[in-house]
Amino acid sequence: MSKPYYMYVLLTADNMLYCGFTDDVGRRLATHEAGKGAKFTRPAKRHPLQLVYAEAFTTKHDALHAEAMFKQLTRPQKEKFLREHQVAEFMD
Repeated sequence: MSKPYYMYVLLTADNMLYCGFTDDVGRRLATHEAGKGAKFTRPAKRHPLQLVYAEAFTTKHDALHAEAMFKQLTRPQKEKFLREHQVAEFMD
């Protein structure tokens, strides 16, 4: 059985959303929190970071596709996606 890949969404302290993909959500979150992740999540004003969503996929391609699709959404569309996936921060 192959390992799962994940598309995940972080909420930053300054209320921004960051989306990425990984094969280990916990390790990747720790990397972001250590200031060694993506440039977007490095500034102190973005911390602390909160993992608000993660979805498992059977292939890297599918996880990357989900990440790409999420990144194309507008902020209201991203919030709607998160609400539809029971993420409490964006519940009406």
